[in-house]
Amino acid sequence: MATRRRRRIKICFSVSALFLIIFATVIVTLSFTIFRPKDPEVSLHLVDLEKFQFFTPNSTSESLGLVITVVNKNYGSFKSRNSIGYLNYRHIVVAKVPIETKVIPARSKMNVSTSAGIMTNKFMSDPMFWSDIEAGALNLTASVTLPGKVSMIKILKLKAMVNISCNIYFNLSAVKADSICISKIKM
Repeated sequence: MATRRRRRIKICFSVSALFLIIFATVIVTLSFTIFRPKDPEVSLHLVDLEKFQFFTPNSTSESLGLVITVVNKNYGSFKSRNSIGYLNYRHIVVAKVPIETKVIPARSKMNVSTSAGIMTNKFMSDPMFWSDIEAGALNLTASVTLPGKVSMIKILKLKAMVNISCNIYFNLSAVKADSICISKIKM
């Protein structure tokens, strides 16, 4: 009777160990393939450029609308916290851009609207500004670090950080801007 009982316990432990090994293998495989974090695709669009003026009398700040398009290719959603982005001209911060808390759902595309209070006097203080105006183009950079949490299958929540940097080419004669953005996610 005792040998039957021991035999049943051994079989139970063996089956349990086998299921545990299979489960661990599946989790490890999924984490290295499907659930591996992918960098989001980000693009930056300047809006209402026609209304923007560098040379406003008695004003040191001019508002510029921005739309940030984020494509989340991951199987987890990302919830960011309030952050501040920076717009630079030749390594001089010319605007601080508030980014509000947002949830970007898994495998989706989202537009985030905000505005930048451009400090036009900072542009004019740079000696190269006037030569850029004569050339008809300005090169700007934008950067932001978004701290937040990634939620996988509404169960697993991990801290994450998304770093975004964009190069913006502002064509003054055509009154349009093009941007190239690079983003990296760190878990």
